[in-house]
Amino acid sequence: MCDFAALWADVVKIFPVLGGVPAVFAGPVDEKVFENVRQHLTMFGGIDTFAALVDLEIQSSIRKVLVPKFWKHFHGLVPPELQGGFSDQALAIEALPDKNRLFTQFIEAVNELHEGFQNLMQVKPRLIYLIGSEEKPALRTVKLMREDGIKNCLRDCLLAQLPPTFSVVVGAFYWVHFKLFTKASHLALATVDSDVFDELLCVGCNFDVEQCCCEKLTEMVNKTNTMLFEMNLTDRLTGSALTALIKLKIKEHINDTCMGIFDRSHLKQLETWLSDVIMSWLENIFSEWKAKDCITEDDAPAPVQSFKVKLTYYMYETFAQSVIGQFFSIIIDYPDSIPAIDDLKICMEKIDMRIYLTESLRSSLEARILHPGVNTMDILTGYVAAIKAIRHLDNTGVILEMVTAPIKDYLRKRNDTVRRVVTGLTEEGPTDLSEELAKGEAIKDGKDSGADEFSNWENWEPDPFGIDASVMQYNSSRKMRSADIISMVVDIYGSKELFMTEYRNLMADRLLSQLDFNSEKEIRNLELLKIRFGESLLHSCEVMLKDVTDSKRINAHIHGESNRPENQQFDISSLIVSAQFWPSFNKESLQLPEEIETEFKKYTKAYEAYKGNRTLNWRTVTGRVNIEIEIGDRTMEMVVSPTLAVIIYHFQDKSEWTLEDLSTITKVPQSALRRRLSFWQNHGLISETTPGVFTLLEKESEEKSQFEEMSLTEADEEDLESAMASASDQREEELQVFWSYIVGMLTNLDSMPIDRIHQMLKLFASHSGGVEFTQDELKHFLQRKVREHKLIFSGGVYQLAK
Repeated sequence: MCDFAALWADVVKIFPVLGGVPAVFAGPVDEKVFENVRQHLTMFGGIDTFAALVDLEIQSSIRKVLVPKFWKHFHGLVPPELQGGFSDQALAIEALPDKNRLFTQFIEAVNELHEGFQNLMQVKPRLIYLIGSEEKPALRTVKLMREDGIKNCLRDCLLAQLPPTFSVVVGAFYWVHFKLFTKASHLALATVDSDVFDELLCVGCNFDVEQCCCEKLTEMVNKTNTMLFEMNLTDRLTGSALTALIKLKIKEHINDTCMGIFDRSHLKQLETWLSDVIMSWLENIFSEWKAKDCITEDDAPAPVQSFKVKLTYYMYETFAQSVIGQFFSIIIDYPDSIPAIDDLKICMEKIDMRIYLTESLRSSLEARILHPGVNTMDILTGYVAAIKAIRHLDNTGVILEMVTAPIKDYLRKRNDTVRRVVTGLTEEGPTDLSEELAKGEAIKDGKDSGADEFSNWENWEPDPFGIDASVMQYNSSRKMRSADIISMVVDIYGSKELFMTEYRNLMADRLLSQLDFNSEKEIRNLELLKIRFGESLLHSCEVMLKDVTDSKRINAHIHGESNRPENQQFDISSLIVSAQFWPSFNKESLQLPEEIETEFKKYTKAYEAYKGNRTLNWRTVTGRVNIEIEIGDRTMEMVVSPTLAVIIYHFQDKSEWTLEDLSTITKVPQSALRRRLSFWQNHGLISETTPGVFTLLEKESEEKSQFEEMSLTEADEEDLESAMASASDQREEELQVFWSYIVGMLTNLDSMPIDRIHQMLKLFASHSGGVEFTQDELKHFLQRKVREHKLIFSGGVYQLAK
C-alpha cells in the first residue's frame, strides 16, 4: 500500500511552493525522490492534475505573497499632500522632499522581488525533469510552462495591484540615477576653482567630494536595472514614470540653455543633447546586459526606439512653446533674432502649432502694447517689427493677418496714429518706415495682387490648414502676401488720401516753424512718396515747396537797397503761400500793435509794387520773431512766436495788465492768453501779483530760481502748436459741403439708408469734381449730425429731425 505522507513529503522537497514556502529552495534534490514521484504520478494517471496544481500554486504565491510584500515597502513613503495632489507626475517627482530614501527603498524592494522570482523560475526545469518532456500536451496547457509565463504572471499581478503613488517612487529612483549618469557632463560644464571644488558637494550623490559614493550607487542602480530587465518589468512598470521624468529634464534643459537667447540656433544642440544624454541613459537602463560599446542605434531595444520617437516630438513641441512664449521679445530684437525664428519654422514644419502661436502672440501683444500706457510711436514700432518677424516665419501672410488684426483695430482708434505714421515715413526713427520708403518700391494695391493671382494660377497656394476661416477676411491673405510694410501700415485706415493730407499738414508745420529749412530732404521725401502714392495726391506739396522758394526770392528783392521801405524799424521776412494748395489754418487771431502793423503795411506796399495786381493777407499768429529785451540790468535775446512777442511788447507801454484788458487788446482768448503768459512767468519777467493781474518785474525775481535750469528751447517747445487744422477737422469741413444736399434729399424722400445717400452723393461729387469719401466717413459725419439733433437714425434709415 502506498504511503501518501511520504509521497507528499517528496513532492514538497521538489516543489516547496506546494508547501506554502515559495521563496525557499534547499539544494539539489536526490534522483530517487524524482523517480519515486514520477512512478506514482504515472501509476495514478495524475500528471495533468499535478501540473495544473503546481501552476495554480505558483500564481497564488505570486498574487498573495510576492506582490503584496513588494508593494508593502512603499507604504507611507510618499507624503499625503503628493498623493493625488498633482496631475503631472513630473511635478510630483520634483516636489518629493527625500528622493534618496525612496531610491534606497526601491532597490531593497526589487532585490527581494527578484530573489522570489528566481526561486519560482526553478519550478519549470524541475517540472520538465519530473515529467520527462516539455512537449507533452499536459505541460503545453500550463501557464508557467509557456515562454515567459512566470514573468507575464508576475507583471500582470504587479500592475493589477499597482498603487497610485508608485510612479512617483520610480521617478525618484531614476531621478537619482539621472544625476549619477549626467555627473560627468555637469563637471565638464562647471568652471570652479580647484580649491573651491574640494569644498563643494558631489553633483551625483550630494556627499562631500572626498566621500563620494557615486561608483557604488551606480553599481547598485545597474544591478537593479538588470533585475528589472530579467523580470521583464522595465518597460511596463517604469515606462510612465520615465517618460514624465525625461519630459521634466527636457523642459529644464531648454529653460536653462535656450531661454532669452535668440541670436543663435539651438535645435542642433538640443538634438545632440537628446541623443548623447537622454537616449544614452535610456540605453543604459534597457540594455544593461550588453556592453555599452556594443550597443548601436540599430541594436537598441524596441522600448528605446519608441522612446526616441516620442521624446524627439516632445522636445520639438516644448522648444516651440518656449520660443512662442518669448516671441514678443523676438519681435523686438528682430533681425538679431532670426536664428530663433528659423528654429521655430523648423518646429512648425514638424508640429502644427499655428493656432497656438496666433492665440499666444495675440494675447501677448494685447497685454504688452495695446493699452493707454504705451505711446503710439512705440505701438507702430512693435507693429512694423511684428510684420518683419512674422513674415520671416510664415510667408503666407495668414498668421500675420490674424496676429496683427487687434493692433490695427487699436491704432485706428487713436487720434495721433496718422500723424505718427507720416512722421515715421519722413523722419528717421525707431519704426524704420523711412528706410522702407527709401527702397522706392511701388505700392501694390489689391487689384494688382488679384490680377497677378489669376495670371499665375499654376503657382497658386491655398491658405494653411487648420485656420479658422471666420477670422480671415475674404481673399485678404493673398493681398498680404504681396503687400510691403508701408502698404500694410497705410492699410490701417485703408485710405491713402488721409495719410497724404496729414503729410501735407506736417510738411506745412515744418515749413512754417523751421528757420533752417532743408529743402533737399523734403524734395527727396516728396519724390519717394510720389513713386509710392502717385503724383496727383502730392501736387499740393510741390506747390508748397515752390512757395517757399519764391518767398525767399521775393524777400531778397524787397530787402534790396533800391526797394527797401523808408524808415523801416525792423526787417520782415514773409512766407507767401498759395492758400488753395496749403492746408486750412486753425482759427486763431492776433491783433498787432499799431507800430508793428504799420511795418507790415509798408511790406505789403513793396510787394504790391513788385507783383502789380496782387496783395497780401497777413496771418499774424504764425511765424517766429527775433526779440531783444532790456529790463533793468538784464538783456535777453530770444526767438518766440508772434503772440508771445506781442504780449511782452504791450508791457513796455504799461507795466501792469489785467487778463481781461490784455485779451481785449490782443484779441487772444483769456484761456490761451494765460497759457502764453506762463511762458514769461517762467522766465522771470512777469508775475501774477493778484488773480488775473500781471505785473512786469523790473528786477530779477527770487521765484525765478525754480526755472533757472529750464532751457529756452524747452520752454519754447511748450508754445509749439500746429498752425494747421487737423486732418479730421479738414475732412469734416469738406463733408460739410454736402450737408445742404443731404437736407434736400431727406426733405424730398423723407428717409433714406446710408448706402443710398452715399451713392447719390458720389454721383454728385463725380459730376461736380468734388471730394471723394468712403461710406464709413459719411457714417461718422451723419452720426455727428444725429448727436447734434439735426438728424434721426431709426430702423437703419436717416431722416430729418422734426
